[in-house]
Amino acid sequence: MKNIFLSISVMAIVALTLFSCKKSTNRTQEVPASATTEEQSTQQQKLSDTALSAGINNKQDEKLSSKETPKSFSIDPVIKDYLILKNALVADNDQAVAHAGKQLLTTLKSIDMKIVPADKHKEYMDIADDAKENAEHIGDNAGKIDHQREHMASLSKDMSDLIELFGTTQKLYQDYCPMYNDGKGAIWISEAKAIKNPYYGNKMLTCGSVKKEY
Repeated sequence: MKNIFLSISVMAIVALTLFSCKKSTNRTQEVPASATTEEQSTQQQKLSDTALSAGINNKQDEKLSSKETPKSFSIDPVIKDYLILKNALVADNDQAVAHAGKQLLTTLKSIDMKIVPADKHKEYMDIADDAKENAEHIGDNAGKIDHQREHMASLSKDMSDLIELFGTTQKLYQDYCPMYNDGKGAIWISEAKAIKNPYYGNKMLTCGSVKKEY
């Protein structure tokens, strides 16, 4: 009888131990599941914050980039067209002169006034308006090279004023012909130091002298 009671007691202890272990195991498995969910939520929040921060930084970078790279104003395209016109007069080619005059007028009209420096805006407008009028006359008078040369004298003064106002990125020369316009004289702008007179062409190609270097 004593042995039977002892056996029952041992079985009861074993059963309680197994039940306790199983319950403990279940608790052990539940804890990681909860922790994993919280960890995933934290990671997702971090990713969301990182993405939001990156988006804000990109927009700020775009704004800074836009502010750091404004369009700059340059008279280089105007000078380029003027020199083509000048060289066409040197060659006594009134048709090429007219074509160059129209191109110069187009270039002057295409300039974005918003990028002209504010402190030079009014002076530029005065010079550009006069240059447009001269370029238009030159472009509309193919076959009348003497008339084209009359406007060339005024246009060259406009180019000289633009260079004085804004400077130039290339080496240029201001040349002078003392004989043009009944001895009143006239200037022109050249990219070469050698004299090639656009007011007389082949008649007096080398008449004149260099007055200024830019």
